[in-house]
Amino acid sequence: MLLPPNHWLPQAPLDRLDLDWLAAAGIQVAILRLDLIDPLISGNKWFKLIEHLKAADQAGAQGIISLGGAHSNHLHALAAAGQRFGFTTVGLLRGHPQDTPTVNDLQAFGMQLHWLGFGGYRARHEAGFWTPWQALYPDLWPVPEGGGGLPGAEGCVQLKAMVSEQLNGLGWNDYDGWWLACGTGTTLAGLVLAEAGEHPVYGALAVPDDHGVAQHVESIVQEAGLQLPAYELFDASRGGFAKVDPPLLDFIAQTEQACGIPLEPLYTGKALLTLKQQLDTGRFARGTRLIFIHTGGLQGRRGFHSQL
Repeated sequence: MLLPPNHWLPQAPLDRLDLDWLAAAGIQVAILRLDLIDPLISGNKWFKLIEHLKAADQAGAQGIISLGGAHSNHLHALAAAGQRFGFTTVGLLRGHPQDTPTVNDLQAFGMQLHWLGFGGYRARHEAGFWTPWQALYPDLWPVPEGGGGLPGAEGCVQLKAMVSEQLNGLGWNDYDGWWLACGTGTTLAGLVLAEAGEHPVYGALAVPDDHGVAQHVESIVQEAGLQLPAYELFDASRGGFAKVDPPLLDFIAQTEQACGIPLEPLYTGKALLTLKQQLDTGRFARGTRLIFIHTGGLQGRRGFHSQL
């Protein structure tokens, strides 16, 4: 069995996010602290994995093979889960061998690594990509980059119930939408499925358009057969993949000092800064209530330690 014991059911608190610029705009934000569910299997990563693990169990697989980069939060959570719950993990990595804190953890957690180069990694969406890997690892279940696809989205559907159960504690009876960072768009797609048009979902694209997030979300929505999905995507990439600049780092430092919640520069920091920029343009009316998802990924801060 790849699935963990039933008692391991991660829960995340929903807290008010009190910042001067939110108060000035008349916007209320509650933050779902997925970064607190577990020190290693953190953020939205477990929710994207759970349905893939169920499928792997049903197929009789002995483990998971998946993809990511040298700072991948997805691979980090997968490798940690494999070590903790006793299943095999293999990672197919973008680029050429390099030494990063994340890669060191992957190896320490027992994940077998294969470096694909950049061209080899770009081929991950091509037909037949998985054929040689399934021949090499016939007992492992393939999972798309970032735990993507419809199964990954279905695992994130439960986040709506997690929030709904805690609204009364904030004195809220409802909310007006969701705001979160998007790397593959899987978590956003799961919320879109959960909401089925009841509340809009706003995604801050932490990667450039050519990473295919919009297409991935649309593919999931169509596969699920959802009519009239309610979501909107905003560019938060700062001009490139994993792009970090001084204004972003300054914003993260000021925000952490103001509210005490740790952020990281690739996803949560970009998402929150993009929300501020949208509020500065008057995007949301005063009195709007939003749910901001802290998608975790704090292990990735180590790659930016000197800058932060």
